[in-house]
Amino acid sequence: MISYARQTPEEQPDASLPPVEEHIAPAPRVSVQAFCETVETAAAVQSAGEDRRLGKAHLKIQMGGMAAAIEAYRSAPTPNVIVLESDARNDILGGLDHLATVCDAGTRVVVIGRINDVMLYRELVRRGVSDYVLAPVGAIDVVRSICNLFSAPEAKAVGRIIAVVGAKGGVGASTISHNVAWAIARDLAMDAVVADLDLAFGTAGLDYNQDPPQGIADAVFSPDRVDTAFIDRLLSKCTDHLSLLAAPATLDRVYDFGIDAFDAVFDTLRSTMPCIVLDVPHQWSGWTKRALIGADDILIVAAPDLANLRNTKNLFDLLKASRPNDRPPLYCLNQVGIPKRPEIAAAEFAKAIESQPVVSIPFEPQIFGSAANNGQMIAEISANHKSIEMFLQIAQRLTGRSETKKQKSSLLSPLIEKLRGK
Repeated sequence: MISYARQTPEEQPDASLPPVEEHIAPAPRVSVQAFCETVETAAAVQSAGEDRRLGKAHLKIQMGGMAAAIEAYRSAPTPNVIVLESDARNDILGGLDHLATVCDAGTRVVVIGRINDVMLYRELVRRGVSDYVLAPVGAIDVVRSICNLFSAPEAKAVGRIIAVVGAKGGVGASTISHNVAWAIARDLAMDAVVADLDLAFGTAGLDYNQDPPQGIADAVFSPDRVDTAFIDRLLSKCTDHLSLLAAPATLDRVYDFGIDAFDAVFDTLRSTMPCIVLDVPHQWSGWTKRALIGADDILIVAAPDLANLRNTKNLFDLLKASRPNDRPPLYCLNQVGIPKRPEIAAAEFAKAIESQPVVSIPFEPQIFGSAANNGQMIAEISANHKSIEMFLQIAQRLTGRSETKKQKSSLLSPLIEKLRGK
């Protein structure tokens, strides 16, 4: 079914920004059984089961449609979600009435049909059907339908995970991620948290001039304790809209993690924060691959040389293959224009990657070095520096949001500010 919502001028998207796919929150660990009538629908459901957002769901597909479902549940418990494909109107309503006699309470039903009729939809809703999807369906239609069963409409904008990773060590990915998170919080007015995943050598605490006694290591090594209250105690407040989940940056223990070590942390952050920026270290392991593939949006930071080009291409190919229903990752070039260093031009880089960089950030060691040594963001060092606009461009591309409108100043503004200060 298609719903229509009227947007106010303030809510309308900025026409200057590229379109961003809707945010579909991942489904929890649920069991899903689909009963299909056509090979095309079965293939779409199978493809949906390989999507990252259904990575925790256990999916089983059978042919036979409504009749097969009724027969299957005569002697077996029903799963969390049943997906049914049916062609005829009478078969749908009659079959659902029969299915209700063998269906467990709490099971949610998604019907895939070919009849576009509002009266039929009302009858399906009256019988307790959770969603009705018009055939033919694609993988993303199935993903959307199942995932939306477990996310409240008012929570769709919550929990967008952005992963930032360097194509090579030393390209400044952490610096970029921290400044982009600052732009998201300050310029886009979104509550955001930076999660520093480099537990041994992370620099987020230094960059934000924070030294919290606890951080992300406490959550990773105590997964049974992780909940909203526990994560809130670990967060360090940087600004009104920006928090930090800091890395310990100590070598008193090794950080050999399993593939799902960060799952509990990410799931909890999704439920409490509108935007989570992951500062992913430059290493290749099961958990880093899982963090990248599971993110809603990805930014790769690369320097303009051959090794970075090769690594960026490899990352692009893997992530596009692993996330067929998501938009491709974004990338930016950093440290462009180092004196006497031969570089690959941005146009050649884009030709090889088959994608344009979001921005190309010039090499300016003076201001970036000062910011790093002072524990400040570039915007705090120089409010009008040109890189600030680039960080905002990246933030807008990753979130799909435009800059919040600033109130117009008047002749009385300086006097009002003084009175507020008093």
